[in-house]
Amino acid sequence: MMLSFLKMHGLGNDFVVFDAINQKINLTTQQIQFIADRHFGIGCDQVLLVESPRSLDTDFYYRIFNADGSEVEQCGNGARCFANFVHMTGLSDKEILHVGTLSGSLHLRHENDGQVKVNMGSPTLEPALIPFEAESQSKHYSIEVDNQCLKIAAVSMGNPHAVIQVKSVADAPVKQIGSSLEKHPIFPQRVNVGFMAVKDRKHIDLRVFERGTGETLACGSGACAAVVAGRMNGLLDEQVEVSLPGGTLMISWAGGEAPVWMSGPAIKVFEGKIKL
Repeated sequence: MMLSFLKMHGLGNDFVVFDAINQKINLTTQQIQFIADRHFGIGCDQVLLVESPRSLDTDFYYRIFNADGSEVEQCGNGARCFANFVHMTGLSDKEILHVGTLSGSLHLRHENDGQVKVNMGSPTLEPALIPFEAESQSKHYSIEVDNQCLKIAAVSMGNPHAVIQVKSVADAPVKQIGSSLEKHPIFPQRVNVGFMAVKDRKHIDLRVFERGTGETLACGSGACAAVVAGRMNGLLDEQVEVSLPGGTLMISWAGGEAPVWMSGPAIKVFEGKIKL
């Protein structure tokens, strides 16, 4: 089959996006891996599908597949690309979109400066719901990884995140610790691992090792989780600038049951067709 696609990115976190409304798409794990392969396919961190809504209160349904072919619940950078994709392709001209996902509904809003603002929902901190194996909820947990004891925060933003505070992200053992912690049995659905350095109360540096993909240039849900972790531990103000290798996101969270808001760019790189 021949499929049309757009290649897009949010701060270098890149995606191949398919319109699954006007073309029939049923991708296998092997086909997703081929599409994501940077040598033999198109190359991307995730493959995104834009589908018809599954409920009356949403405009679309949003599916996310990691480079290894696994389907996941959430991707903040992908959500911004999703919003721009439906505008660019004429699927919608709404300024505010309500989109269904595996983890619930997302609300996407186009800003006047060309950026996209996403209501990422309230963070989940209850261990069983993250999911994360712990006897009780805490601001941080101790876990043994590669024969060393790490202090982490555990947060779900629709997908599970472990956040580790470091002095410098440049020196953080992202690949080593990230790959080990991603598959640690204490996280039954694996986990995204963020390495956060607090610069001041309004600014953090962050690198993220994403489950099923490896380190990416940016991770929207990871940025949200890091700010939540920092706020829970009294380190950050309500609005925080998050500097990632690919660029900057603005994250705000009032605390408690309030939603986490994320603002950032979403860029089209090129469009094309691929034969599968």
